[in-house]
Amino acid sequence: MARFGLGFQSLDDETHAVELPVSGRLPEWLSGVLLRNGPARFEAGGTGFRHWFDGQAMVHRFAVDGGRVEYTNRYLDTPSSRAVLREGRIRYQEFATDPCRSLFARFFTPFQRTRPVNPNVNIARFGDQVVALTESPLPVEFAPGTLATVGVVDYDDRLGGQLTTAHPHQDPVTGDLVNYVTHFSRRSEYRVYRQRHDGRPRRELLGRYRVDEPAYMHSFAITSGHVVLVEFPLVVNPFRLLLSGRPFIENYRWKPERGTRFIVMDRDSGHVRAVLRGPACFAFHHINSWEDNGRLFIDLCAYRDASIIEALYLDTLRGGGALPQATPTRFSVDPEAGTVTAEELSGESLELPRIAYGQRNGRAYRYAYGVGSRDRRTDDFLNQLVKLDVGDGSTLLWREEGCYPGEPVFVTAPSGHGRRGAEDDGIVLAVVLRSATASSYLLALDARTFQELARAEVPHAVPFGFHGTFLR
Repeated sequence: MARFGLGFQSLDDETHAVELPVSGRLPEWLSGVLLRNGPARFEAGGTGFRHWFDGQAMVHRFAVDGGRVEYTNRYLDTPSSRAVLREGRIRYQEFATDPCRSLFARFFTPFQRTRPVNPNVNIARFGDQVVALTESPLPVEFAPGTLATVGVVDYDDRLGGQLTTAHPHQDPVTGDLVNYVTHFSRRSEYRVYRQRHDGRPRRELLGRYRVDEPAYMHSFAITSGHVVLVEFPLVVNPFRLLLSGRPFIENYRWKPERGTRFIVMDRDSGHVRAVLRGPACFAFHHINSWEDNGRLFIDLCAYRDASIIEALYLDTLRGGGALPQATPTRFSVDPEAGTVTAEELSGESLELPRIAYGQRNGRAYRYAYGVGSRDRRTDDFLNQLVKLDVGDGSTLLWREEGCYPGEPVFVTAPSGHGRRGAEDDGIVLAVVLRSATASSYLLALDARTFQELARAEVPHAVPFGFHGTFLR
């Protein structure tokens, strides 16, 4: 097994409110809770899940105050996790694992149903609710203090749809949440919606776009005036989902001749202004987007193709298979001229990107934070943290031999601390796996210098996760 393979092993321990030993010094102003989400159970009985994205959801809580750190972790309680943890069996279809549902069963569960909920991707706020998200449009609420599962959030609407993103955006003008769902049918369509920030679970349709073969899009772009769906050429015939007998993602096909389509929708009216074509690529994550003088600028962590999905099968990861690298890439989209151009922002690889979201989401920005691979090597896992200046392409790096950091979460310093108004005035928090000691720690970096401030030692190894948020 590869030395980072510990990040793909199941975690049995659930820990409640344990104070962690801290070395170094955390900023006095840092007070709040870092919540992290990700897969932590990769098998049931004698059967293993097939893909990293299939592992059962566990939330990790780091409560920080007065330089102290308290840690709790807990599995989310869903039908899927109950089957795995209590019954020792896989009962529901995941991203790339299917417990052999029959063709007869598929025929009588057509497009009206979504994949069962395993909310292992992200965490968001719906008003006063804190929810865990995945690509099924059924968020799961949990208590941010105890991590106890409250239950599935049922939307009070008829929007429908079977596939969404776990990356809703906050509208940079109104503060409402914006997202989209894909509705699979004979006449499939993308449905972009708004969810008011009053916390009510009601979605309002903003606009729709019909499509014959929907694409797999893990995230999307928003600016002050537009929503942009970046439709990569990884697409599916909806009837293949119904009839093939294969797991969800294995029904999609890579069709580079389609190029990448940019569906530009007015954020207020829902009118599709333009559908433009650029070079074929694939991405899970958008970094940020904004507009200036009629042009839209969309920054992505771009891959040449969709082979990264194959590379994230667990057998491949544990065996040390080659890991394709994402390149931070800027697409300039001009709806009036009908043109799309692309340029690389840096030679460093970048994934799981974060920005100073509250200040710069949907606006011009300077800094992005993410994970990457040293020297873009494909024979190791993501082993360094990266701060990227998107203006000049320069980078600052943090790395430590045998250590594998997760997504860096930027926390803005409150007013009165540090450099007033500077975009990188704050700290970066990341959970790091240390292979030599089979343990993990919470790392705090000064966001400006990218130098270590402190670390808090976790009593076990934390499996590699995906996304999280810091709540004050």
